[in-house]
Amino acid sequence: MSKSVYLINPANDYPSYFGFEAVAGWGGQPAVKTADLAITTLAGMFPEDFDVVLCDEHVTPVDLDMPVDYVGITGKISQRTRMIALAEEFRRRGKTVLIGGSYASLSPDAMRPHCDILVRGEVEHIFDQICDDLRTSHWRDEYVGDKADLSNSAIPKWGKYPNNRALTGTLQTSRGCPFECEFCDVIQYLGRKQRHKPVGHVLAELDELYRHGYRSVFLADDNFTVYRSRAKELLEALRDWNNRQEHGRVDFSSQVSIDAAKDDELLQMCADAGLTDVFIGIETPNEASLNETKKRQNTKIDLASQIQRFFDHGIYVVGGMIVGFDADGLDIFKRQYEFAMLTGVPIFTLGALVAPDATPLRERMKKLGRLEEGGAETAGTPWNTNIIPHQMTREQLLTGMRWLYNNMYHPAAMAERISSFVAKFKMPGSARQNPRQQTGSPARQINKEMMELIGKLAERGPAEAKMFSDVSALGKNNFEARQFLIRILAMYSQIVYMSEQGSFWDPQLAETKPAELLIQMTRSVST
Repeated sequence: MSKSVYLINPANDYPSYFGFEAVAGWGGQPAVKTADLAITTLAGMFPEDFDVVLCDEHVTPVDLDMPVDYVGITGKISQRTRMIALAEEFRRRGKTVLIGGSYASLSPDAMRPHCDILVRGEVEHIFDQICDDLRTSHWRDEYVGDKADLSNSAIPKWGKYPNNRALTGTLQTSRGCPFECEFCDVIQYLGRKQRHKPVGHVLAELDELYRHGYRSVFLADDNFTVYRSRAKELLEALRDWNNRQEHGRVDFSSQVSIDAAKDDELLQMCADAGLTDVFIGIETPNEASLNETKKRQNTKIDLASQIQRFFDHGIYVVGGMIVGFDADGLDIFKRQYEFAMLTGVPIFTLGALVAPDATPLRERMKKLGRLEEGGAETAGTPWNTNIIPHQMTREQLLTGMRWLYNNMYHPAAMAERISSFVAKFKMPGSARQNPRQQTGSPARQINKEMMELIGKLAERGPAEAKMFSDVSALGKNNFEARQFLIRILAMYSQIVYMSEQGSFWDPQLAETKPAELLIQMTRSVST
């Protein structure tokens, strides 16, 4: 007898930089920026005798009455509260609940009380055993997987996913990262020895995404360019694949480290392949903070000039920014603001330093008595941390972050950085060489909604209206730049929505000068 499984990607506990909640929050239908790879990949792994139903709660409400044998829930630390709530409710209704994913693997004790079956680690090597046990209803209460061989990875079942509500498809070509960043939990979960999918397998997955209408794909690698020879082999294949497409090229995005700037050939190959959007964990211009947390790849270089090398090759950068390192004094907020304005990077994800489970940073903070158990430990959230700061109070840290956030994203500062970006940026050669392939992509409703969302920025007030007008003028006679300006404004819309939901949005703070802020923060200590 066949078994049925309901696979759920729960909603985030709060809006994130890389979400797209602003669409629904400002009157549109629910949508996501990137399609969920976890539940679609799991769906591709189940044998034919299992009936699998998918639910991405960011798009579709969870059906608590779904008539299935098993409920599978997967998620990250940012989904912890919702994962637990759903698991408890399904168990109350008599369902057998499995929980897996990165958070369950890194923090098993937090998830174990809330499920019938806990799945830790990478699931590929243990999946057949899990299915055999589910068929007979004689399952174990815990399964532990090891590092997977990606050469036999399943093709995700995108046909079961609401692709019309996702802007960008998702494809993983490797797992792991060789660096030692003290605050990163990725290497604790996926390891420092990077493993790769065969190029042919990557292209097969890409064909499937293309067939389902995606013309933007996020390569969800932990560090796409860290192994140069492998990256170049894949980029060459992606370039050739993209040049063969008759119904529009695909724009790729991924995560890379700043050291990729040293290799001009690599950057040019990225641009030629269509990889023109990257996230880089820049973190801080304070080199002492980088050394403290072993982010050595960002040290002994001029960060701003390295970012410019990406711009020179037509590659747009979103930067990660962190404050609250032990080496950070009260001047760090002014330094970070000045650094952001210098680079011309329009979007930075700003967060307080946090110590996630299983990381060396967490162990160090625990030994020092500076870990707040139960505190926020999700990276990239500006409003909290589980670390007791070293050179400032928690109040000073959060006050400084609030000032930095609102100054960086004040419409005038945002317009200034966008203008600087356009002046510094050179379009990739592939865009000039293949103009025919820049057209022909099928129109998608979600892209139209994104444009409507961007238009609403001008309705928020005089400052936003001026920013919108200034940015629109930059793209009026520059078609090539316009595609990047649209992405920037869409993400800015999400940032505004995210900060409003977190009660963090207060553009009037931009009127407080850095010197005045330092005086206020110093007084908060003396009183």
